[in-house]
Amino acid sequence: MAQMRRHKSEPFSRRKRAGHGTAAVPETPMLLTRQIVDSEPLGLSVAHSFAEALAHHSSDHSEHSDPVPESPASGSFTQIVIPYSTPELLAEVASAWGLHTVLVEDLFHANQRPKVERYDDVLFVVLKSAVYIDSAEEVEFKEFHLLMKGDVLVIVCQDDRFIDGTPIPSRREDMDAYFTNEKRLWSSNRELLALGPEALVYRLLDTAVDTYFPVLDGLQDDKDGIERQVFSGDTAAAERIYLLSQEVIDVLHTTTHLNRLTQRLGNGATKYAIPGELQAYLDDVTDHLTRVLAESAELREALSQILNVNSTLVAQRQNEDMKKISGWAAILFAPTLIGAIYGMNFDVMPELHWAFGYPMALGLMLGLGIVLYTVFKKKKWM
Repeated sequence: MAQMRRHKSEPFSRRKRAGHGTAAVPETPMLLTRQIVDSEPLGLSVAHSFAEALAHHSSDHSEHSDPVPESPASGSFTQIVIPYSTPELLAEVASAWGLHTVLVEDLFHANQRPKVERYDDVLFVVLKSAVYIDSAEEVEFKEFHLLMKGDVLVIVCQDDRFIDGTPIPSRREDMDAYFTNEKRLWSSNRELLALGPEALVYRLLDTAVDTYFPVLDGLQDDKDGIERQVFSGDTAAAERIYLLSQEVIDVLHTTTHLNRLTQRLGNGATKYAIPGELQAYLDDVTDHLTRVLAESAELREALSQILNVNSTLVAQRQNEDMKKISGWAAILFAPTLIGAIYGMNFDVMPELHWAFGYPMALGLMLGLGIVLYTVFKKKKWM
């Protein structure tokens, strides 16, 4: 178990990303754009500014659209991914879309709780996925900001991984390999993509929630290891219980906010005319979240019980040690008492002038010690 732990509010620096086995951050800003036309994801394009990414969207949209403009819910929209955000790039996004001042402030500050907010025609969603670092017994949360305006969805990665937990590469080839993987083409979700960019928001929410199940499995395995450690008498078990409990509490807090996020999306379904198919999909995500919350609560309760058992076992071991200490103190007290009596030097003490007085005193000391040891041994104090 790692001795040093990063506080949850401490963000990953760009330089730290490169030191944890992930690729170094590209010097030139990189935005990945992909057009989804009639629920079919097209090829991946790379832009180096938000204006260029929007230009890709406009050209692709005019090339593939019908003469009559399509609505955002027609299954044709653009996904823009910002793997490595910079203040300059975020400022460009805010300027291009004329974002609300409060939204801009949220966009520039990471380490936020999961939430969903609307600012005029822009939907802003903060998601957090989770990765379990087994060697450190630590849960790391990865933050993502989603901005949806019209038929464009912008995904801003705030840390060193994509939303499904995959480390973000820096090479274009690796990016292509990631996004052309069958899982990222949503082959089984074409009907969902036909519902527009909101469907992709819900899909990303579901992906983020699904990352918590491997985390719970890792926490459960470590909880089982702690149980064995407790009954083996390891004194380091208590600290490990406290640290693992903190990780479980962090999972509970984050998933609680995710649950509130889904509730807000559900409450706004009628107001913003969300299709029934999306509401059903949101119900499925909520069900997954309910399972995560229930398992997290059970795990926290189990760790609390293990801590109580550990405290009881420690008290029992201390009680056993006190019995041994008390037994030996009584055994040593017997010869001390006899020595003290015959060391008072009174004039009238017949045993002092008796030839067998000294052997008798030694025999009495030894005899009392043997008797006491036998008694304590039978009482299992020794």
